[in-house]
Amino acid sequence: MKIVQMLPELNEGGVERGVVELSRELVKRGHESIVMSAGGRLAEEIEKAGGRHIAIDLCSKNPLSAPLRMMQLRRQLNALKPDVIHARSRVPAWLAYWANRTLHIPFVTTVHGFNSVSAYSAIMSRGDRVICVSGVIKRYIQKHYRTPEERISVIPRGIDLEKFNPEQIDHAFMGTFMEKFDLKDKTVVSTVGRITQLKDLETFIRAVSNVHQHIPDLAALIVGGVREDKQTYFATLKALVRELGLEDVVHFTGSQSNVAEIYALSDVVVSSSKKPESFGRSVAEAIAMNTPVVATGHGGVLDIIQEGVNGY
Repeated sequence: MKIVQMLPELNEGGVERGVVELSRELVKRGHESIVMSAGGRLAEEIEKAGGRHIAIDLCSKNPLSAPLRMMQLRRQLNALKPDVIHARSRVPAWLAYWANRTLHIPFVTTVHGFNSVSAYSAIMSRGDRVICVSGVIKRYIQKHYRTPEERISVIPRGIDLEKFNPEQIDHAFMGTFMEKFDLKDKTVVSTVGRITQLKDLETFIRAVSNVHQHIPDLAALIVGGVREDKQTYFATLKALVRELGLEDVVHFTGSQSNVAEIYALSDVVVSSSKKPESFGRSVAEAIAMNTPVVATGHGGVLDIIQEGVNGY
């Protein structure tokens, strides 16, 4: 089969990594995998694994350019003639929906989160098949949209156990990383994910301040990149770190490829999101690395964490 996945961009994040992993597995199983996006640092991973990346603007929300981008997408799809179109986000879903009106290619959407209830978000419920990444997302879709039960499938997002394997750790990276951030003999607590308001990193930083009073050797890692439109929020976080006197305790590491090793060197991984997340990828990845997790008790993490067994 020839399968086209679509998403806005390929920089970092749970959805993006999931697309890369699915593309790799599709190729392994003999399928032709194509990913369309505006590009990003993960695009080369698609190509390295035998897939194909096509750069096209599926990111912009500008309605004035949408008709032109829809026609460009239609030409691409008509030339490719895929067996399945798989939209992973709202802008690509809308563009694909209209581009596909005359092509009639099977259209699949995956609902990754609690999108606002609106006509704009409704497109994610209009696939020929609608994949929900957790039971809580399925219930959310059924509550707010009229998607028939038979069109919905719950497929939890998986974890690449070859990558997140405690027996296959890059010890050289760990040594270099620990030296860079002065982590030797420290109690390390980490939070992993793009730096956005939804992650409620203010609460994480304030919690670190409280814990540091009891554990003087504490080191806190905030692991994740910052988009241009989040620079103001990032500046607010850095100001909070300075205000609390945590400059030598809290480390912003930026985006990291060796996330598995960071989980492995951490004593605890924290997910402090203030809104329910559909799955909680960092939670599942940390557990796969045998690292305990502390997470806000809502959303998809309730399906992952066993209280007192693998986290709290």
